[in-house]
Amino acid sequence: MLIQQFINGLTLGATYALIALGYTMVYGIIQLINFAHGDIYMIGAFIGVAVAGLVSNNFFLTLGAAMIGCVALGVTIERVAYRPLRRSSRLNLLITTIGVSIFLETFMVLLKGPQATGFPPILKTTTWRLGGLELSSIQLIILLVSLVLMAGLQLIVKYTKIGKAMRAASEDYDTASLMGININRVISFTFAIGSALAAAGGVLVGIYFNSVSPYMGVMAGLKAFVAAVLGGIGNIPGAMIGGLLLGLFEVFGVAAGFSTYKDAIAFALLIVILLVRPTGLLGRPIQRKV
Repeated sequence: MLIQQFINGLTLGATYALIALGYTMVYGIIQLINFAHGDIYMIGAFIGVAVAGLVSNNFFLTLGAAMIGCVALGVTIERVAYRPLRRSSRLNLLITTIGVSIFLETFMVLLKGPQATGFPPILKTTTWRLGGLELSSIQLIILLVSLVLMAGLQLIVKYTKIGKAMRAASEDYDTASLMGININRVISFTFAIGSALAAAGGVLVGIYFNSVSPYMGVMAGLKAFVAAVLGGIGNIPGAMIGGLLLGLFEVFGVAAGFSTYKDAIAFALLIVILLVRPTGLLGRPIQRKV
């Protein structure tokens, strides 16, 4: 029973981790909590639904199209809505992210209606049983795809020129600009990568639960934010660990009989981590001279 719940928790946590990475990367560079990020995850799921039939229910083409579509959306949102306000107060920018979130949700309600939509069966479900343990092919694919995407992100950040520029900008935004780094390009690339990962999470969740809706990004986005804070906001490995831990906490909480409080588990965990370790598991306190 414990192993079964552990697998279920990892499957759920992997999707939280994909969304949390977008939060943590953007915050690490421009100290912005992008509350519209959960809705990009939702848009990615709907793009997957729309594209699946056009590509004969091919999983990889559906996933790729959703990621590309959300890359374009994320970069456009950053360029149109966030960049003009970058030098204004953080409160103005934060309110703008909430406005973008409401706009995306309302747009999808007008386009598709408020009801949930089924996801096309683009993956054949196979279940393997070993004693009392069950593992479905969809769970395995979610774990493998999430692992590959997170590993790819680590390689980009650690070993590419744009990744080094991202790390430099996260250390000191203004100094990186003075050293010749194109900050606008770095930020656009960060939004592109974060949006692509969120879209992948949206498609995987849509396949897993066979349902997408215009408001699916609200709670998922908030929980992914909790995961980013749990791991240490601004820390990429921390966001991965935080997402996996949050998924495990939620699944084990439901298994323990607290299914009514499933959503409250994440926010209770947020309160605890802020009280005990405000910087998160892998975060570190930063001292700034005034």
